This record gives sequence, C-alpha cells and structure tokens, in this order.
Amino acid sequence: MVTIKDIAKECGVSIATVSNVINGKNKAGEKTQKKILEVVEKYGYRPNQVAKGLRSKRSGIIGIIVEDIAQFTIPNIVEGIMQHIEEYGYKSMLINLRLYSRWSDKWFHNEDMLDTLLKQSLSEMEAMQADGLVYVAVHARDLAKIPKDIGIPAVMTYAHELNPEVPSVMVDDELSAYEAVRYLLDKGHKKVAIIGGREDNMHTELRLKGAERALNEAGIEVDKNRLIYANWNRQEGYKAACKLFSGGDFDSIFCMTDRMAGGVYQYMHEHGIVPGRDYSVIGYDGQDLSGYLVPGLTTMALPLERIGEVASALLIEKLEGVESGIELDDNVVRVPCTFIERGSVKDAGR
Repeated sequence: MVTIKDIAKECGVSIATVSNVINGKNKAGEKTQKKILEVVEKYGYRPNQVAKGLRSKRSGIIGIIVEDIAQFTIPNIVEGIMQHIEEYGYKSMLINLRLYSRWSDKWFHNEDMLDTLLKQSLSEMEAMQADGLVYVAVHARDLAKIPKDIGIPAVMTYAHELNPEVPSVMVDDELSAYEAVRYLLDKGHKKVAIIGGREDNMHTELRLKGAERALNEAGIEVDKNRLIYANWNRQEGYKAACKLFSGGDFDSIFCMTDRMAGGVYQYMHEHGIVPGRDYSVIGYDGQDLSGYLVPGLTTMALPLERIGEVASALLIEKLEGVESGIELDDNVVRVPCTFIERGSVKDAGR
C-alpha cells in the first residue's frame, strides 16, 4: 500500500507539503500542487478519513511530559519531537516533572511520587486542550502512566507503556549491544569483560541479552568472573576496572555506558595501560565525552532524535491521518543505535 511518505519521495518534497496539498491548505506552489495531485491520483492514495475525523476542533498544541529534562537523553528526544510536529503546524507545551532534581533516586521505587506529579501535569494538558501527548521517560522500564480515558492520542518514548492503546518507541538495546560485542569478536577478541548497569534495570537486562547472544554465536559462554554490575557513572566504571584488573582474565571490555568507560580509561591511565593498544574498550551511548577521550572511544550512539521523530510521526498519523509507514511489533518500535568507530579497539587477530 502506498503511503504519503512514498508520494513525498516521488515528488521530491516533504511529507508536510504533501499533507498540506491533500488537505487543501495550499501552502505549495502551483506546479508542486499539480505534481503531488497527479501522483496521488496515479496511485489512488486516500488519506485515513477515520483518523482525520477524530477531532474537528483543535488547539494546535502537542503536550510533552518529560521525567527530568536535566538527564542527557531527554533534550535530543524533545528536539526530535518538536522538529517533526512543527512541520505540521503544531506547537508544543513542555512539562518537566524534575524527578531527579526533586528526589534524586528515591522515586525509582515510589510510584506515588511520580503519579502525584503526573496527575497534575495531565490536568494542565487537559486545561490547555492539547491535541496529543508524548511522554518521555528517563530510562527503560514497564510503565502504566497514560490513562485509558485520556481522550487524546498519546505515545510513550524511551520506556514501555502497558496501556495497549499507547505505542512505545524505545532503543533497541538488545540488537545494539549484540552489534557492539560482535564487533569486538570480529576484531579477534575472545575474552570479553562486561561492565553493566544496575542489575534490575531493563537497559542492563536487554544489553546483556544482546551481548550474550553475540558470545554464544561465537561458541563462547559468558564468564561470570568477567561480568560486573555497577551504576551508570564514571566512579562506578573506575571501581569495576579495579576489580577486573586485579586478576581477571580478559582482553577487552564492553561498557554499557560511555561514562563508565570514562572510569575505565581513568584507571588505565593511572596504571600505564593504553586503551586500543593493551586492551580494547567499547562504550554505549554516544555521549560527547566519548569523542574527547584519548584515544577516542568506539561506541554505540543512542538514536535519541530519531526516537522523538518516530514518536511524533505516530502521533501525527493519528491526528492528521498521515500514514507514517512505521511498523510496530506488539505496539512497540525499537530503534537501533548508530555505531561510531574510533581508536579504542585494536585488531587482536593480527
């Protein structure tokens, strides 16, 4: 089935331009309008009238609720959302719950803290008559935060929403970790150590699952002596490196965050060990610091803006009847990371 994306590609214009022409907004030039309508007629494309008719009175506002905008993952997701919805003439209303700023880590296991703030925020969205909602979580976990009676289209990002009416857009942690460890194996490494995050964290579980799959395919079993659970920061990465280098048998390290890799680098520097020469190190996140380390850290960059773009495309699909062409698996879209190769991994096969 042809989608509006296909039409835009054939006409050499944006999806928003095609949408405007189809909906009679006439923001394109005469030649462009004619070309678009000809292609629409050629393929017999018809917009989803059911979705278009869901709301006749619109505020033109998309609500964005973020759990804590100070967390490094949030701003780029929000940028991806805003950039996409603005193409369709929507404005955004941003509410920052400030979970870490208010309560540090205490809110992790206290749903009442989050729910109280969220209830207030949803009331504000209702008062502003928002046409749709995107919720931006700070880390992956199962959530039930979007009420079934919310009355407007909603999308969850960076976490898994249990409400079956709300799609979730997440990082494909399993695939991305698989590719990271596969890269180490392809470079000739046989003894891969892993520094993970919190043991009960979904990111850790999925990244470990991907790493294990890569090792198992190579006929290597995960050595529990080479697996260390830590927190997600540099200090914890340093402590993990102390444990590994105090007698561990390994030739490379997969760090589940770039910050932890920074701690590994610190330990290696203090002990005259050179990353990319003596041991290989690969990170995960694609934070700016990964490019500042010496040598530059090979890493998997989180697809943050793409997550925001996909989430907003799913929302626009419901609001405007514009087919996104995005496929969901059990109501979830998993977006893979981007591999960034630098100098921290040596060719151990030479």
